[in-house]
Amino acid sequence: MTSFTKEEKQELIQQFKRSAGDTGSSEVQIAILTKRINLLTEHLKASKRDYSSQRGLMQMVSRRRRLLDYLKDREPQRYVDIIQKLGIRR
Repeated sequence: MTSFTKEEKQELIQQFKRSAGDTGSSEVQIAILTKRINLLTEHLKASKRDYSSQRGLMQMVSRRRRLLDYLKDREPQRYVDIIQKLGIRR
């Protein structure tokens, strides 16, 4: 399983931040989780019996779902924008 580099993470933060110095907004967290979910999904295609990683994937998907639900309740337009940018099906 390949993790993503610090530079890739900073690039995601730059792309999805809402203001200068923003590293923890819902959009940034969702983008980082999406990247990690995609990497782990690729790993699991090759390692079908890696059950602990499957559990970690389920936890990340649940965390992302909760963040998306929060965003949908608070600011529906930002929710729609992030879904389209990341290509998450809903």
